[in-house]
Amino acid sequence: MINKYSYKGQDITLDIIMKIEKVVRIICERTGKTFEEATKELYESRTYKALQNTESVLWAESSEFIVDELFREWGNK
Repeated sequence: MINKYSYKGQDITLDIIMKIEKVVRIICERTGKTFEEATKELYESRTYKALQNTESVLWAESSEFIVDELFREWGNK
């Protein structure tokens, strides 16, 4: 089941799904991880939780920015 996301009354579900896919692909390119490994690690992150919170507006940032935020989070573990 796919979560529905909206921002100020607009359905942004497809935007977020496409952003997640791009973020995972960038993680794979930078780390050599499989798509499944990268997806699992993203889903367990605080960055992903912020991405799901549409009020945080992280979803509106570039995929590269989101990946950089994720790597900062992982660097602080």
